[in-house]
Amino acid sequence: MRKPLADKLRPNELNEVVGQKHILGNGKILDRILKSGRITNMIFYGPPGVGKTTVANIIAEKSNKKFYKLNATNSNLKDIQQIVSTLDTFEGINGILLYLDEIQNFNKKQQQSLLEFIEDGRITLISSTTENPYHYIFKAILSRSTIFEFKPVEKEDVEIAIDRVVKIINKEEENISIELKQKAKEYIVSASNGDVRKAINALEIAIYSTPPNENYSVIIDLDIAKDSTQTKVIAYDMLGDSHYDILSAFQKSIRGSDVDASLHYLARLIKAGDLISICRRILVIASEDIGLAYPNAITMVKSCVDSSMMLGFPEARIPLAEAVVLLATSPKSNSIVIAIDRALDDLEKKEVGDIPIHIKDAHYSGAKNLNRGVGYKYPHNYKNNYVEQQYLPKNIKGSVYYEYGNNKMERASKEYWHKIKVDNSSLI
Repeated sequence: MRKPLADKLRPNELNEVVGQKHILGNGKILDRILKSGRITNMIFYGPPGVGKTTVANIIAEKSNKKFYKLNATNSNLKDIQQIVSTLDTFEGINGILLYLDEIQNFNKKQQQSLLEFIEDGRITLISSTTENPYHYIFKAILSRSTIFEFKPVEKEDVEIAIDRVVKIINKEEENISIELKQKAKEYIVSASNGDVRKAINALEIAIYSTPPNENYSVIIDLDIAKDSTQTKVIAYDMLGDSHYDILSAFQKSIRGSDVDASLHYLARLIKAGDLISICRRILVIASEDIGLAYPNAITMVKSCVDSSMMLGFPEARIPLAEAVVLLATSPKSNSIVIAIDRALDDLEKKEVGDIPIHIKDAHYSGAKNLNRGVGYKYPHNYKNNYVEQQYLPKNIKGSVYYEYGNNKMERASKEYWHKIKVDNSSLI
């Protein structure tokens, strides 16, 4: 069985690994750990195809320990027990290095089964995950491990990997030579979106699906590169970090009034087909970030959301873009979210006391016998439909939750009420 090119040509030394210079470069932390020979428990966190497994394999080869590799997606407690059983054998005399890929797929009990052996040093654990370890990995494992974040590989480094593959194939293959056109290489690199394995897999398809010409050259041009990659990879998992990272960037770009960045992150969400998340997020943005600076925004966004839900993709992209541009270019105010959060905070932290008796319900027989509604002043009976009276409970009388935002709409409202209250107070 022929091994995939990405596995066949996997680097054997750290200096052959592309990208991750922040942890792998000469004198950086992983380089120093490897040179010291003292391998500690590590968690490699990052997207697929950025070198996590490659680096783990290199570290394993350099260690003087028995190496085991498990993938948590298809392993269980019995597999761990079998590895543990070798600790007291000749094989495990120097200890064991266990590489556990996709550790987030192990439940708490499975992760806990390793603790005793990690603590006494008989097992050194290197685990990798595409998900945020602080969300998915048992805290006791986290506290005994160093977390290394692997980042998407930069375009220049993916190009280096692609060039290396072509060079090796041209050296090893006797019957053909590979000629990778520059535009084809740029397209494969761009379509991989920082995933080196994806780029190499695309190149492999291009090479072995293209017949050589009369000179035994396999020429990979732009059209062949496009056919071999099909669809660009967008990092997005409905239940994972990328989902929340994109939504966070989306809202913060709208909040920051950067219309182009807002449309960029909207495009990512559209590409992922995540209509529900887009609609929910823009509806909350209309109140949380625009609020009373432009009160009609939520009505207009709701109309766009309704249209999008009725249309579905691809047409839904148009009203969604309309809503996003509206929100990004609208004046901003977070006075509403601050106000309601202050009110909720008082409920948590203070003994707020009873509702003033004069504004309690008095629409029933016998209410007056209980003094309900007695002394209530009906505002519409007064000038400007306003009269001063106590509405808050006595314990929190004078509390201020809402403060007018510094925008045209709220300034006008503030001026209006200041005038009304001053005017009415002159009548008292």
